[in-house]
Amino acid sequence: MIHRGIILVLLGALYFGALPGIAIGQEKATSQEVIAKVREAAAALSKNSDVAQFNKRPSPWVWADTYIFVLDCDKRVTAAHPMRPDLISTPLASVKDVKAKNLYPNPAHFCEDARKPSGVWIEYSWVKPGDTAPSRKISFAMGAAGTPYVVSAGIFDDAATIADLSKLSTTQ
Repeated sequence: MIHRGIILVLLGALYFGALPGIAIGQEKATSQEVIAKVREAAAALSKNSDVAQFNKRPSPWVWADTYIFVLDCDKRVTAAHPMRPDLISTPLASVKDVKAKNLYPNPAHFCEDARKPSGVWIEYSWVKPGDTAPSRKISFAMGAAGTPYVVSAGIFDDAATIADLSKLSTTQ
């Protein structure tokens, strides 16, 4: 009877997403994966404008040690975030990293750059899912055509440069 109870508790934790947050971080996302996933998410959002799908975890938009999040450039707020629901509806101008650096000091300029065909990369300090210490994160952002949304995901990497990543996102 005790074993059955333990199994039910574990299944419930898996179902409601407690364990995916622990397991996330087992693999490290690559810059190529981030670019491909952001483009895939932008295409999906362009077709159906369903922002809510990006708030779910587990989901196809949460993988390795990263995830897709969505910004609304018309309202200039965070529209979806699977790991930090507290950021939803937060004005972009007030989103800060763990070192109090503003991620989007000029939201209009950021949105304009993100809507270019090559997208844009930004660098900041963020806590990896399942971790407690801040890490260097570089995120790729790209507009979802026909919508007010910009889709983004990042890599946790101490060596990658924005210049090299920008070349990669331009050629892929």
